[in-house]
Amino acid sequence: MENKLKKICQLIRYDILTSTTEAKSGHPTTSLSAVELMVTLFFAGFLKSDFAHPKGVQSFANDRVVFSKGHASPLIYSLYHAAGAISQKELMTLRKIDSDLEGHPTFRFKYADVATGSLGQGLSAGVGMALGIKLKVMSYELGVRREPKIWVLLGDSEMAEGQVWEAIQIASHYKLNNLIAIADINRLGQSTETMLGWDLKTYKKRFEAFGWNVITVKDGHNLKEVYKAFNQISSDKPTIILARTIKGKGVSFLENKGGWHGKPLPKDMLESALKELGNVDLEVRGEIERPNNKLQITNNKSITNNKFLISNYKLGDLIATRLAYGDALLALGEVNEKIVALDGEMSNSTYSEKFAKKFPTRYFEMFIAEQNMITTALGMSKLGFIPFASTFAAFLTRGFDQLRMAQYSAPNLKIVGSHCGVSIGPDGPSQMGLEDISMFRSILNSTILYPSDAASAFKLTQIMAKNDGLFYLRTNRKETPVIYEEKEKFVIGGSKIHKIVGVDRDRPTALIIAAGVTLHEALKAQKELAKNDIETVVLDVYSIKPLDVQSINRLTKEIKNIIVVEDHYPSGGIGEAVSNLLVTNHQSLATSFTHLCVRKLPRSGSPEELLRLEEIDAEAIIKAVKKLPCVF
Repeated sequence: MENKLKKICQLIRYDILTSTTEAKSGHPTTSLSAVELMVTLFFAGFLKSDFAHPKGVQSFANDRVVFSKGHASPLIYSLYHAAGAISQKELMTLRKIDSDLEGHPTFRFKYADVATGSLGQGLSAGVGMALGIKLKVMSYELGVRREPKIWVLLGDSEMAEGQVWEAIQIASHYKLNNLIAIADINRLGQSTETMLGWDLKTYKKRFEAFGWNVITVKDGHNLKEVYKAFNQISSDKPTIILARTIKGKGVSFLENKGGWHGKPLPKDMLESALKELGNVDLEVRGEIERPNNKLQITNNKSITNNKFLISNYKLGDLIATRLAYGDALLALGEVNEKIVALDGEMSNSTYSEKFAKKFPTRYFEMFIAEQNMITTALGMSKLGFIPFASTFAAFLTRGFDQLRMAQYSAPNLKIVGSHCGVSIGPDGPSQMGLEDISMFRSILNSTILYPSDAASAFKLTQIMAKNDGLFYLRTNRKETPVIYEEKEKFVIGGSKIHKIVGVDRDRPTALIIAAGVTLHEALKAQKELAKNDIETVVLDVYSIKPLDVQSINRLTKEIKNIIVVEDHYPSGGIGEAVSNLLVTNHQSLATSFTHLCVRKLPRSGSPEELLRLEEIDAEAIIKAVKKLPCVF
C-alpha cells in the first residue's frame, strides 16, 4: 500500500508541475504541500465515492470533498486524473478558455459541489452538506451502513478569516461528527508567514476549545503518519487533522521558499524539477473505493405539493410582509419536506420562528454569523434541500462575498431580508437595509422580489420555492394594508398596474413606479391627486429583477413623466433599474425622470417621520407630480 501511495504522490506532483507550466499560471507550491494528505484520503480507502455519479439523487451515498483552498486546483484535478476520472489530455487544458478545469473550481467541474477560491468559505459549505446528510438520514429513515462524510481541505492562511471560526462553532454546536477538516499547515501565505506558522500546539488548543476532536500530524509528508491519523477519526464531534507540511514539497528549490506563491515553473526550471522527481510511473492508477453503504429507503415519507397554497388575508387587513413570509414558509413546510429554514438569531423578527416551532428538525439556528449562514445554506442545497435563509436586510451586506461566490456554484438559495429601508423607524440607521437591492442586482443571475402586502408576499415566497436559483425576498417591518385579493396572480418579471377610474384626462400626467412600503405612499398620492383631476398610473414593480419590461415599455410610450419612489439609497436600486431600461430603449431624452429615494443620512424616528424626512412619502410624491411642466 505505502509503495503504491508513494508512486501516486510522485504522479500527482508531476501533474501539478506540468499542468501549471503548460497553463503558464496557477499555484503549484500550495498544491505540492498537501499531496500526501489528499492521496491518503483518495487512495488509501478512506474516501467512499462513486465517481460515476458525482451529483444528483444517486450521489447521496458518496462522501464529498470540498477544497476550501481553491487555489490548489492543480492538486484537485491531478487527484481526479490519477483516479482515472479525467484524462491526461483534459488535465493539460488547465485554465484554458474552453476547459472546465478553471483556475479555481466552479460548478463546471463535475466533481465540485461548490465553487471555492474566495478563502474561508469551504468549511461552511461542508457544514451545510454535513447537516443535510444527517437530516436526510433522519427524515427519510435511510438505512445506511455508513453515514457519508464531508472532507474539507483547509489552508492555514485562510484560517485568519472569521467565517472559518463561525463554521467551527456551528459544527461543534450541531455535533457534526461526519465533518472532517484537513488543515494543510505549510506556514507560508501569499506574501508573508501565517500568524501561527507551524505552531500546531496553539492550533490544537484553539480547535479543542471550540469542541473539536483534534489529530495532529508532525510530518504531513510521512505516509505512515498520515495514514495513522486518518485511522484515528472516530468521534461524536467534528474532527480536524492538523498536519505540518512544507510549501513546494518535492522540489528542493521550491521547498519552504517565499516568493513562489501563484507562480508556475518556467520550462527550464520544470526540467530540473522533473529530474528531481525521478522516474514517474505515468500509468499508475489508484482505485477509489466504491461505496458499500447501499441505500435502503425503509420509509420515504417525503411529500411535495406543487399546487399554490391559499392565504386567508382580507382586503384592508394591516399585516407586515415579514409576517406573511413566516406564514408562507410554514405553509410550504407542510407540503414539501425539502424546505429547510436558517436564521441569524432574528427568527422572532423575520417570523421564521413559525416554521421553527412546527418543524424543529428542519430549522437551523445559525446565530449571529450571517456569512456562515449563507454558505451553509448553499451546502444544504447541494443535498437537494430548498433552504430559506433570513435575517435583517442590513446584515446581509456582510455576507455579500458569500452570495457573490454562490453564483458560481449553480445555487438554489432563497435569501430573505426583513426590516428594509428607513420605514423600520426608531431602531436607527444601523438596522436599515438600504443597500440590499443594489447588492443583489449586481449578482448576475439573481432574482429580486419585493412584495407590498401580505397577499403578494405569501405568493412570492411560494414562487421562490418552486423555482431554482438565487432569490432575494425583501420584506418590511411596517404593517401595510392588504390590497390584493387571493385570485391575483404573481409571476417572476411581473408587475401590477393601479389606475383610478373616472378622472377626466386624455392622458395620465405621470407614471409612478414603486414597490413595498412606498407603493402604499404612491397609492395615497394617486387618490389625492385625483381629487384635483390629476390622473396618474401607479405601477407595483414587485419583481425588481427581472423588471416587467413589457409593461414599462408600453406605459412609457404613452406617459412621458416618470417618477420612481423607493425606500433605498439612490445607487443600484429601482430607480437605476428603470433608468437603465429607458436608456436601453433610447427613451431617456424624451422622458422626464424623477427619482425619489433615501438621500439624507437616516436617523431614528417614527416610520412616518422618516418617510417624510427622506421625501419618499405621499406628500413628496404629490409635490413631485405638481412640479411637472404639463400639470395645470
